[in-house]
Amino acid sequence: MSNFDREKAISVLNQIMELELAGVVRYTHYALMVYGYNRIPIVGWMKKNAEESLMHAGRAGEMVTLLGGHPSLGIGPLLESDTHDVGDMLRESLEHETQAREAYGRLLEIVAGKHILLEEYARELIVDEELHADEVNKMLRRPGETGAFQF
Repeated sequence: MSNFDREKAISVLNQIMELELAGVVRYTHYALMVYGYNRIPIVGWMKKNAEESLMHAGRAGEMVTLLGGHPSLGIGPLLESDTHDVGDMLRESLEHETQAREAYGRLLEIVAGKHILLEEYARELIVDEELHADEVNKMLRRPGETGAFQF
């Protein structure tokens, strides 16, 4: 049950770790840059996402060491629109979450049917990322818009 490319899995896990660490920085920055009437709930949501990204990064690092690898000290790309509009921040967040979901999908392709622990881990995090993307998508809709999110 362990006939998979261990080095490839470690590489993808390190990419995941870097993306999630970038999420920590991104959401922390966003929380500092929110202004206006809805500041308090949005800042709370951003901080919650920064904490979740840190937890996800830690889990990815644990999986790297489980496989005998060395966790990356790198950090993923930090894209920013510089407009500090909540809508722009949410759209950037959606792009970031899409990249993370794709990375977890790559991990799943490597380990599916070959390593139960990593397979379940990848599936769980794909679900988390899809639910987060749906939440952001709903936040970006105008009241009354009910169109389904396209994955």
